[in-house]
Amino acid sequence: MYRNRFLLYITLALFISLLSLNSCAKRGTITGGPKDSIPPVLVYSTPDNMSTEFKGNEIQINFSEYIKVKDISKQLIISPPMKNTPTIYPMGSASKYIRIKIKDTLEDNTTYSFNFGQSITDNNEGNPYSQFKFVFSTGTYIDSLTLGGKIKDAFEKKPDNFVTVMLYEANDTYNDSIVYKEKPRYITNTLDSMVNYKLENLKEGKYYVVALKDKNNNYKFDPASDKIAFLNKPITVPNDSLYELNLFMEKKPFKALKPVQASSNRYFAGYEGDGRDVTIEVKNAATKELIKTITSKVPEKDSLQIWTPRDINSVADSLLVSIRKNDSLREFVVKTKEMKAADSLGVDAVQKGTLHFRDKFAIFASTPLVKIDTTKIALINKDSVAVPYTTKYDELKQQLEFDFKKEEEQKYNFTLLPGALKDFYEMENDTLSYTVTTKLYSNYGNLRISLRNANRFPLILEIFNTKDKVIGTAYIENESQAREIAFDAIAADKYSVRVIYDGNGNREWDSGNYLEKRQPEEVFYYLEGIKPKEIDIRENWDAIETITLP
Repeated sequence: MYRNRFLLYITLALFISLLSLNSCAKRGTITGGPKDSIPPVLVYSTPDNMSTEFKGNEIQINFSEYIKVKDISKQLIISPPMKNTPTIYPMGSASKYIRIKIKDTLEDNTTYSFNFGQSITDNNEGNPYSQFKFVFSTGTYIDSLTLGGKIKDAFEKKPDNFVTVMLYEANDTYNDSIVYKEKPRYITNTLDSMVNYKLENLKEGKYYVVALKDKNNNYKFDPASDKIAFLNKPITVPNDSLYELNLFMEKKPFKALKPVQASSNRYFAGYEGDGRDVTIEVKNAATKELIKTITSKVPEKDSLQIWTPRDINSVADSLLVSIRKNDSLREFVVKTKEMKAADSLGVDAVQKGTLHFRDKFAIFASTPLVKIDTTKIALINKDSVAVPYTTKYDELKQQLEFDFKKEEEQKYNFTLLPGALKDFYEMENDTLSYTVTTKLYSNYGNLRISLRNANRFPLILEIFNTKDKVIGTAYIENESQAREIAFDAIAADKYSVRVIYDGNGNREWDSGNYLEKRQPEEVFYYLEGIKPKEIDIRENWDAIETITLP
């Protein structure tokens, strides 16, 4: 019995020893403790932050830990702006301080603020010292007045980031051209994630308010690249009001650019501004003899295509190209050259697979068409029954459009026999065949919109999908039309609604103009809170929305 107990004790001891050894042999992960999430802070500076009667040209700011300075060209906002950008160092390397070397002569009795945005971060984890500001005054006190508001895009759903908001003193020296030539008195920036702005450390006075999406970062308005927003009248500080600024790109005046040869029978004619209603005339530069051409549009680009006879260089050494729009006329002498490449007729369907009830079937020709023989075009359904149709050719788009009554769950086959299409170069098509199908109406949804509180007409109402493509437009000229606007057979998706007050009745949104003091036409989005509301349209679903305009 004793022997059995002894053996049992020995066995238990060995088992415990093995467990202990196994536990000691387990691998573990050495951790460095919790992640550092605390940003650096200012410890002290020379001079002190919020100092007055500053007379020096150098500032040193010391932090609680090693920091890095990054993206400072975008993030740092100095107000009032300085003519010469101060030198800030060290850049890129870790340090417990930054030093600012001022290169300008500072103005008397002026409060300066350096807003570093998100540019100062700790060295290890990159935690930003968010919106750190260093402020000093060359006078005996710090200016402390503020002005704020919100940035909107005049047309698009979302405003741009990094929008600069500026104040110009409304005094005897102010004129409208200042925004093109001189820096403002005060500035701030919305940086990369804000739609609100706030100008701080302002002096009491009267100011003009201007905002820019300043592509050149020079605080000056360049209409060719910058969006602008402005208030028509000066405002007085102090002021508790919030001011909404609508950014827009000015509509450029039409300007034709010199054409360039793209192939042996085609030229690109670029332009600025609105390329509609442009007429182009081409002559032999030597003989002034008119050359027959056709003009079309380059898709998605500000450029027209001039189609000339093949091997134009054998007809003329140089071309005299006249480009006219309204009162604008520019003439260019373009030297022709021999080129091997020549454009030939090619045809493709714009819609493939499913043809939606709201769409029209169209084909695109790679060269301009001059003759369409509908006796050689047949449209039949799946039962081989001929379907009547009409056609319309858009010369500018080089598209042939077919209009016909569409039925549910139907298959339509288009057959174009040889010679149905003839292009500018007497080339004809081979046999072409295209098939499209339709769905059930129950595969689509319907949307009914009622507009209330419209204070004037006409209005343009647009609905657009999640890809920001406008899929329905209604032109509303009176109150009765506004009571119900129908968009039937639209694909299942989420839709946003935009309403435009069409002030000049030209059926399109018009931008503004700074020098003319003309604001862009008003645009409103159907909102849910502060965001555009998305209307969920499902298959076999009728949605009814009542929109009250502000």
